[in-house]
Amino acid sequence: MSLDKKSALHESEGTAPSSGVNAEVAKRIKEARKKEINVEELYREILSGNKSALSKGITLIENTNPVFEEKASRLIELCLPHANKSIRIGITGVPGVGKSTFIEAFGIYLADNGKKVAVLAVDPSSTVSKGSILGDKTRMETLVNHKNAFIRPSPSGDSLGGVARTTRESIILCEAAGFDTLLIETVGVGQSETTVHSMTDFFLLLKLAGAGDELQGIKRGIIEMADAIVINKADGENRKPAEKARAEFRRALHLYPPKDSGWEPKVLLASSLKKEGITEVWDLINEFQTLTKKNGGFDHKRHEQNKYWLLQTINDHLKSRFYHHPVIKKSLKKELLALEKNETTPFKAAAYLLEKYRKL
Repeated sequence: MSLDKKSALHESEGTAPSSGVNAEVAKRIKEARKKEINVEELYREILSGNKSALSKGITLIENTNPVFEEKASRLIELCLPHANKSIRIGITGVPGVGKSTFIEAFGIYLADNGKKVAVLAVDPSSTVSKGSILGDKTRMETLVNHKNAFIRPSPSGDSLGGVARTTRESIILCEAAGFDTLLIETVGVGQSETTVHSMTDFFLLLKLAGAGDELQGIKRGIIEMADAIVINKADGENRKPAEKARAEFRRALHLYPPKDSGWEPKVLLASSLKKEGITEVWDLINEFQTLTKKNGGFDHKRHEQNKYWLLQTINDHLKSRFYHHPVIKKSLKKELLALEKNETTPFKAAAYLLEKYRKL
């Protein structure tokens, strides 16, 4: 039986089997891979305040592939002369204290008043995928769409205190892009917050009324580092307990040694949902800037930041080179296997690997 060519049963001759990949998409992917990142062009775009370019720049410095290290270093080098023209504010507090709500309310207030606000929100990382699991952009819907704001969530990975490894480089890029107020949010689940304290000018601790330090997981040292404590969610029935907590924290702060900058930490009340106390927080930060810039405390802390960044960069570089070395990679697998079989100890294996690396 002959089939008509118009029949649905007719099979055309010479039809190439589908590869499962759209040819046009494959072509674009190939071209994208070929396309080199032009660091100078990216730098110029960042300098002009292009948010898309700023995102690309931060993605570049976050990339752990050694191939991009040189380009990332070059970009930071170009941006560095345009940095340091901002106030860097670290914000910490345990999950549930309302960090994201506070940051959005605070950020909108600043952006509406002409400030260029960059939020480097460091999300807790998934232990499975190592990806960001909170998604601050989805929790700051109004701020993310503001023309004067830029939000960059980053997974914290295994960084100390929940601060992303590249946060300090991201700060430089944001400042070069013209952002004059940086808000750096930390995970705040009880780890050491020394890292964020060392890269910010003003350290803000958010607290809740009626929850003890033991319950919140906040160590005494974090209160000692704070330049201001804000009792959040101080509205409605929480107002009176918040006022009581403010009085208690004020008394407690007198027991801490005075700061080198001459600044005396203050305790304020705020309600992020009702937008109350936000203006007072900014006024306090301005008061801090006026005092510390006058007595040299501000510049001194910036110099200390630079020293810390130098040492931390060396640590990161040495750690990266150690773990990426092909010989160490191979030896590490063997030592881990030996550890599982109880043929060695963690200390003996570490000593062996470090000595082996030293001889390479």
